[in-house]
Amino acid sequence: MSLELLLPLCTFAAISSITPGPNNAMILASGLNYGLRRSLPHLFGISSGFTFMIFATGVGLHTVFEQVPMLQVLLKYAGAAYLLWLAWKLAHAAPMSATQSAGSKPMTFLGAAAFQWVNPKAWVMAIGALTTYLPAGFKVLDVAMLAGVFGLIGIFCVGSWAMFGVAMRQVLQNERSVRIFNVVMALALVASLYPILLGAN
Repeated sequence: MSLELLLPLCTFAAISSITPGPNNAMILASGLNYGLRRSLPHLFGISSGFTFMIFATGVGLHTVFEQVPMLQVLLKYAGAAYLLWLAWKLAHAAPMSATQSAGSKPMTFLGAAAFQWVNPKAWVMAIGALTTYLPAGFKVLDVAMLAGVFGLIGIFCVGSWAMFGVAMRQVLQNERSVRIFNVVMALALVASLYPILLGAN
């Protein structure tokens, strides 16, 4: 991959990774409710899962979608349904005491990695990057480099949302403020579906 493609790719990866979306809303809530250390498996799951998803799509999965376009539509709506369920759970989550937070479990590494396959924003980012930034006659190494760029940049961008959630723990000190925060994050999850599903056929 040439430098002329690599620099714009890094910019695209940074902007698309740090803008609001399902992953960022959930990791923000995780940082608030569980702290940074317990949110790290969630964070690394997002990064690893999305990196693998881009790589797998780039080396051949897109041909499956071309042959069976309904599969991509089904994944899109399955992801939307799952996000709505997550938003409902988050909106109705009671604020946790320190004891409850220690006893409950944040999203696991495997859960976060698997979630990328039903995350509508992740699909938009992956397809957009692959179709825009892979050079003509690309090789597997080009796909691996593109996926690696997203993995490396994404972990810092998404990680900044987790850190913001941790910082919010110092501000949200009472039950009412945490409930409001959880509801706002749930609404952000729902809102993140709008531009993606709007383009659905």
